[in-house]
This record gives sequence, C-alpha cells and structure tokens, in this order.
Amino acid sequence: MRKQLQMSLALVLAGSAFVAAAQSNAPSQPTPGQASAATNAAVATPGPQPPVQAKVAMCIGCHGIPGYQATFPEVHKVPMIAGQNAKYIAAALTAYAKGDRKHPTMRGIALPLGEQDIAQISEYYATLAKVEPVAAAVEPPADVRKLLDKGACASCHGANFSKPIDGAYPKIAGQHADYLYVALKSYQIEGKSYVGRSNAVMAGQVKQFTHAELKTLSQYLASLPSELRTVPQSRFR
Repeated sequence: MRKQLQMSLALVLAGSAFVAAAQSNAPSQPTPGQASAATNAAVATPGPQPPVQAKVAMCIGCHGIPGYQATFPEVHKVPMIAGQNAKYIAAALTAYAKGDRKHPTMRGIALPLGEQDIAQISEYYATLAKVEPVAAAVEPPADVRKLLDKGACASCHGANFSKPIDGAYPKIAGQHADYLYVALKSYQIEGKSYVGRSNAVMAGQVKQFTHAELKTLSQYLASLPSELRTVPQSRFR
C-alpha cells in the first residue's frame, strides 16, 4: 500500500511539472496593462532571454562570480569573458570541443554545443560588459618591452592589447594575471592528453620564454586598462 502511494505521488508530481512546463512555454495574450508592466520589467532587469539564458546558465557558475578560482591545472582565477571578442569566444569553445584546448571541464561544456549555441553564447558575452574602449598603448618598462618585442605580442593583440588585428584573437589587457600565466604555459605543454593547448603560432612564441618571463608578461598585461569584466549574475534570476 505504501509503495502504491509513493508511486501515485510521483505521478502527480511529474504531471504537475509537465503542466507547469507546458504553461510556461504556451503563448499568452496579455492585457494592455500587463503588456506595459512586462515592458517596464524587461527594461528594469536586462539580461539574456530564453533560449540564450538557458545556454549561458552553465557559464554563470564560474564566469559570473567575481574572483572565482579554478583548480585545474593549478589554482587561478577564471578568465573575464564579458566584453571579450565574440569571434574569439567562439573559437575557444570550438577548440575545447575538438580537443585542441585540453581541459576536462570546458570540453564537457563545449561538446554538446552546436554552431548556433556557440554563436549565441559568444555574442551574449561580447556585449555583456558596457565599457568604453581603452585608450592608446601605455609605454611599458624597458625590461617588459624587450619581452613583448621578443614575443611580437602587439602584432596580433594590438598596441594596447585590447584591439587585436582580428576578432579571433583575444583582448588580453587587464585579464587576470594568474589566468594569463596558466594559459601561456599551456602552450608549452606537449604530449599530455588532459592539459595543454595546440596552436602552432602561440606555441612557437611562448616556448622561447622561461616561466619567470611568462609571469612578468602576465603581471604587466594584467595591470593595463581593460575592456574585460566579470559581470555578477545569478542562475536563479
């Protein structure tokens, strides 16, 4: 008898959930007053609307929390992606899905995404941060200038490192130093199935630096004015 009651309760709950989902998806015809209220609410609480909202929910848990730290392959802040180039975000997600960027968590997130999903997520984050373009380049210290010239960093990422020559390259000015350091080191890694990044251009540039030099570069780039932000978000809006 108890088992039958449990089954009945489960069926009732499942039916209720189905009805609620159907009602939430069904079109409605609001009254003029309701339409006005809905318009005002949309203006007051900007944010992604379905289906984009559902797609970015998996991103918010890390990239929507200021100062959030990852632990793989070592402890570092997750990158700021609000304000990043949409083309670059799309390229990065595609690389995680293909395995060109080795990262178990990001691969698991990127693999189920289709081209349209990636395009919508990328465009959403590219326009999320409303930041004025940063000024022209800042003259670095002499020792840093030598490292930047050695790696020809500005030739792709732009003189101020916020205006790459192509949208497929990232803005790196103001990005978290510890993330940049981990990312740069990953291009030096070869032959490991779970960590590393495959990019012939970046690998060729980064392999000529020591870890100490990469850390110096990362700290300098992080100190620059930035168009990147972490925009606090909640999954339960």
